[in-house]
Amino acid sequence: MTGTLTDSPAWQALRRHHEAVRDVHLRELFADDPGRVERLSLEATGIFADLSKHRVTEETVALLLALADERGVAARRDAMFRGEHVNVSEDRPALHVALRMPRSTSLVVDGQDVVREVHDVLDRMSAFANAVQDGSWRGHTGRPLRAVVNIGIGGSDLGPAMAYEALRAYSDRGMAFRFVSNVDATHLVEALRDLDPEETLVIVSSKTFTTVETMTNAHSARQWLLDGLGGDERAVAKHVVAVSTNLEAVAEFGIDPANAFGFWDWVGGRYSMDSAIGLSTMLAIGPGGFADLLAGFHAVDRHFAEAPPERNLPILMGLFRLWYRDFFGAQTHAVLPYEQYLSRFPAYLQQLVMESNGKRVTLDGDPVASDTAPVVWGEPGTNGQHSFHQLLHQGTSLVPCDVIAFATSLNPLGAHHELLLANALAQAQAFAFGRTADELRAAGVADALVPHKEMPGNRPSTLLLLERLTPFALGSLVALYEHSVFVEGAVWGIDSFDQWGVELGKELAGALVPVLGGTVSERALDASTAALVERIRRLRKA
Repeated sequence: MTGTLTDSPAWQALRRHHEAVRDVHLRELFADDPGRVERLSLEATGIFADLSKHRVTEETVALLLALADERGVAARRDAMFRGEHVNVSEDRPALHVALRMPRSTSLVVDGQDVVREVHDVLDRMSAFANAVQDGSWRGHTGRPLRAVVNIGIGGSDLGPAMAYEALRAYSDRGMAFRFVSNVDATHLVEALRDLDPEETLVIVSSKTFTTVETMTNAHSARQWLLDGLGGDERAVAKHVVAVSTNLEAVAEFGIDPANAFGFWDWVGGRYSMDSAIGLSTMLAIGPGGFADLLAGFHAVDRHFAEAPPERNLPILMGLFRLWYRDFFGAQTHAVLPYEQYLSRFPAYLQQLVMESNGKRVTLDGDPVASDTAPVVWGEPGTNGQHSFHQLLHQGTSLVPCDVIAFATSLNPLGAHHELLLANALAQAQAFAFGRTADELRAAGVADALVPHKEMPGNRPSTLLLLERLTPFALGSLVALYEHSVFVEGAVWGIDSFDQWGVELGKELAGALVPVLGGTVSERALDASTAALVERIRRLRKA
């Protein structure tokens, strides 16, 4: 991959093509092409994707695939699967795909068989989860553990929290699960308020065991446990486990290092929900359910690695998002799951997409030549239809959408699911085709109201349809988005696996803590921050 992206032949061909097709309406594309739906639909690992409602032609797809080929997407994908150091700025692999490889496989990276290491940790997780679930692991006072509090932040929280909500139907309903991430004390206090320390297990998830927010919450949770357990320090080992590789710090905290579940530098936080970070998930759905989750991930990994580009769902989804971001100027992308259990899925994808590809320099450190990640947002249907869908249908901004639906409900009740599915299909239909002024007049709408009721349509969407939400299905969906994000980053020539943008705020916050506490002067601060510090001090004295 050489040269500036926007100067490349494939990019220039796409630019010319965009000029020719940008004003073509989806109504025309469907009218002119009877085979469009069949050609732009594909199924992979139980995910059926209708891509026909995108503003693309056969030529568009061919040109996008040519761009991916020119930018070496397949070669970079293969390098990632081999364990090469594709995370350039940190000089390490990005090998989350190894987390879900079957036990029978082997992958040697930097002299270590990482698959064997992964399954060693999975075996220890399974033994622990079984012990908690069958009651053989008990708390300090001999009572079984009936509540789990996962303390982490970023990838150590978003993945487990999303997975628990998504798979709640498969969880042990006799156990309570809480997820604490915010350093705001309210998050921890409310999570613990109705729990009994004698029956509570705390999972502290921090690779280094130094993350400020996580360790602040962890120490407060530790004190809460001790206060409720008579102050006996030995109680910590029965009520707190760690997901970390810093065994010395784990031991200092009072956790038995045997109850620390590790992962590796080649696991990025936002790609870690299928590692030991998923311990809370395994406690909720059991080792068997977790194995099904991993199988869903792995199935899409194989599809991404083996399917031809023109039938490769992660490649096509990534290229389509890039098409709207860089050629249509779409600044945001909406994810609309028509499944209440996926209520946290858009928030999970925010981190996956925006932390991975929210970059302004290339792998070589040069400024990027195009826009990169869109802002990702969304809410479950049908709630969103009564809030922001107005903008999606009639606003002035183009917002491509992903509509996610399941043919079968996990909670069948009357006509609820038929109504839910009808709305999912109707929204995708309305996005694409809208309603014309002529159609409104033919329906008897008064001329004065026609401009207000007209729906322009031509709003692109992907509809992802699955049979039902299972652990396998969730793993498949997450892996699909992981790899589509990778495709975009490979085309843009950026490092999708680092996140240096989170560092500066941490450093500044660390320096401001003693200032707010009054032990360091604010005189060295900028004028605005110094004035705010002084204002906070006055408010505290009021």
